[in-house]
Amino acid sequence: MNIQGFNKVTLLDFPGRVACTVFTGGCDLRCPFCHNSQLVLQPNHSPIDEEEVFDLLRRRRGVLEGVALTGGEPLLQPDLESFLSRVRELGYSVKLDTNGTHPERLARIIGEGLADYVAMDIKNSPEKYPATVGIPGFDVSPVRASAALLLEGKVDYEFRTTVVAELHDESGFEGIGGLIRGARRYFLQCFVDSGALIHEGLHAASREDMEKYAAIASGYAEHVELRGI
Repeated sequence: MNIQGFNKVTLLDFPGRVACTVFTGGCDLRCPFCHNSQLVLQPNHSPIDEEEVFDLLRRRRGVLEGVALTGGEPLLQPDLESFLSRVRELGYSVKLDTNGTHPERLARIIGEGLADYVAMDIKNSPEKYPATVGIPGFDVSPVRASAALLLEGKVDYEFRTTVVAELHDESGFEGIGGLIRGARRYFLQCFVDSGALIHEGLHAASREDMEKYAAIASGYAEHVELRGI
């Protein structure tokens, strides 16, 4: 596993669990607002030995309850399944973050019972995806497939969108609604400039706009909530 970051305890990254967070290097998208741009642009910088993670997990059994795996895009890791199997063997729950571009891999992980909770980013409406992920001509079909997979309800999940003033509008959230119709949970996250973005000059949406977008999304998902405002 290409581990580029390791947060030894978090109360925020895994709903309902005291967890640690593992950050993997590499991503197949180039979202201009990405706050983990170093994991995207420098994916092999000073990797952390995965045994450091497992040493902590062995020591903290009974204190930690789960492992949140994020990135970058974890589904790019060729040995992800074996890593998750080791985590499960130690008795931990697993939360997996994904951008939804690898539905076959996601289906395999769910089918093998290697994740308890999946958080999938929905970047924008289908027609706005290329600009939002920084890839001209981006094919949204894999994202549709991953969303449909989660909507089957075989694993607990959430969808989420980081809202950027320059990239999102009302029509975009109507389009997002078509991708996640019937979802259990959908979160609109306020964009925060980490100071290390892929592109500069982006801004958070106003509270008024965030609430307007949440109202639109409420017509498509059972539970809609704002984060970070």
